Amino acid sequence: MKSVKIKNSEEAIEILQKIGVDPYGIRAMEPKTRHLNIFLAGQSCRVANILKQEMLSLGADAAVARGSVACSIDQTDVLIMGTVKQLRALAAKIEKQPFGLNRIALDLLDLLDNAERKRHVLKTSKREIVLGEKTLIMGILNVTPDSFSDGSCYFDHQKAVERGMQMAREGADIIDIGGESSRPGAASVTTRQEMARVIPVVESLSGKLNIPISVDTTKSPVAQKALEAGAEMINDISSLTGDKKMAAVVSKAGAALILMHMRGKPADMQTGDLAYNNLMEEISGYLKKSCSKALAAGIERDRIVIDPGIGFGKTYEDNCTIINKLEELKALGLPVMIGTSRKAFIGKVTGGNPSERMEGTAATVALSIMNGCHIVRVHDVAVMKKVAAMADAIVHA
Repeated sequence: MKSVKIKNSEEAIEILQKIGVDPYGIRAMEPKTRHLNIFLAGQSCRVANILKQEMLSLGADAAVARGSVACSIDQTDVLIMGTVKQLRALAAKIEKQPFGLNRIALDLLDLLDNAERKRHVLKTSKREIVLGEKTLIMGILNVTPDSFSDGSCYFDHQKAVERGMQMAREGADIIDIGGESSRPGAASVTTRQEMARVIPVVESLSGKLNIPISVDTTKSPVAQKALEAGAEMINDISSLTGDKKMAAVVSKAGAALILMHMRGKPADMQTGDLAYNNLMEEISGYLKKSCSKALAAGIERDRIVIDPGIGFGKTYEDNCTIINKLEELKALGLPVMIGTSRKAFIGKVTGGNPSERMEGTAATVALSIMNGCHIVRVHDVAVMKKVAAMADAIVHA
């Protein structure tokens, strides 16, 4: 006798086929093999009570606050607990009911579909990139004098170009060029300064590389010039809040866009309020809102990647929690990128300065991949390429 962990429909079908279950039985039983817990925040007592009764009628359950039955409280969070089959049945039962239950039904079905999704196709201005079959390595190329890990190493133009070429040889799938440090406490630079650092490097590398170039910027003029120079992705850590024109620039170019969660700005993000009522819910809600903003500006959904923002307005414990619960972001139905490389929360565990955090970075990369990450943004490309390959082999075993 043993306990069996079934992560998706493919694994369930494989086990049922090995048992020799009739095809009709496989179709009927496969949705019963996976139990999910769905959290809904701030629901009215009326909605909460309906959800609980409907789940009970399906042989499942929903947890609500004690005072919700008598409506002695204004609202309650709800934890819906059931198999995929029961959750789909719930959606069918409430899809035409009032009080916003029809919206919950649609969101529930989206969540269930996204939870099963294993493959994405990311479109840039020049190509389509398959995500999900293997983890992509994004090499970090900081052309700044003050980045936390490799500041001034590649500030020289020729050294930056040589490093970009080296990372490509080491197996980088994407090169991400940044001309403004986003380390905690970093001050902003002018558009002219950032452009002078970034654009010549993009121009030089775009003619030499056959992999995508991304530019890490929050400024639309920098993004526009970079895209004209050959970049095909924009990594906007402000999630379109830093420059109102950014979305239009990305949309017009047909570029890919990375949206990241951050509280505040790099200059103050680690000195402000770092308390979260529900960390993953806030990150998810923020990224969902940012995605809606991008879609409204004409950026297609298959051009968007999300990043939970490790180290950007988070405590050490928050960063560890994000990696542990990264799979929760699958509910948004978008590919996930994560950047843990050499960051301070790793040093808190392993010690050492940024260049001495490779082993800790490797652990975070492997666990992020295990929990559903599609792209890892790293300094040490050659080493992390091997780490990702091993993690991928385990995930796809």
